[in-house]
Amino acid sequence: MAKEAFVALVTCFSDNEEIDYAATRAQVRRQVEAGNNIMCAGTNGDFSALTFEEKVKLTGAVVDEVAGRARVIVNAGMPATFETLKLAREFDRIGVDGIAVITPFFIQATQDGLVRHFSTVADAVKTPVYLYDIPARTQNHIEPATAKALAAHGNIAGIKDSGGAQETLEAYLGVGREVPGFAVYSGPDHLVHWSLQNGAAGCISGLGNVMPKVLAGIIAAFNAGDEAEAARQQAIFGAFRKDLYALGYPPALVKRALFLMDPSVGASRQPALLPDPAQDEKIRAILAAYGLT
Repeated sequence: MAKEAFVALVTCFSDNEEIDYAATRAQVRRQVEAGNNIMCAGTNGDFSALTFEEKVKLTGAVVDEVAGRARVIVNAGMPATFETLKLAREFDRIGVDGIAVITPFFIQATQDGLVRHFSTVADAVKTPVYLYDIPARTQNHIEPATAKALAAHGNIAGIKDSGGAQETLEAYLGVGREVPGFAVYSGPDHLVHWSLQNGAAGCISGLGNVMPKVLAGIIAAFNAGDEAEAARQQAIFGAFRKDLYALGYPPALVKRALFLMDPSVGASRQPALLPDPAQDEKIRAILAAYGLT
């Protein structure tokens, strides 16, 4: 089966912090034209700063703009199962290709609690559900044994691993080999090519917002059997990641880098970091070094 890339799409904001739907649609078109699929309302989409109503409207706009030309996954995860369930039902109604559910945050959950959380959502919708693990942000981690237990659920289709640890990704990939139909998507941008070589269904990338063609190039080369070209594109992607993320919090830097390329994307909602002229100059220098200005 061909591998696929999703970009964890930024949400564009106007100067008064309202969602700029026209600018967001433009980013959707840019990604689809590059050959990437879309994940909306994820970490790079400022999901934690969006209201319930905004997430529903945003997802509707993204699905409308994609118009069947690419696949769309949307994140429904919230701290409580109750609101996660309400969001998932709305996304099910709109019609997306997958519903990602980030682990609960703020609320400390046991592994049994995570099984109940994800199973309750998966029971309630027809759209395939994807587990979403990012323990550095949520403080809750889906253990590989828990992922395997959840993989037996008829409507849990896979997992996005954004933990950053190759060991954990290897364990999830092991679950994918044991449970037919359980797709593993890599989140760490430095492991895209490696994860494809080791059985991942694809990746869900934040950095792809800035380098959509390089990300698509890794996938296209791998699918064509051109390992050398996939490795070359991955080397560019990985080096850019290392340079950019050395400056601070990755999602904020992705958004800022994209803003310096295209101001229509706007800034993130407060209390995200305010623009820093000195940092902007460093970002501009990195963009210039990779031919992105």
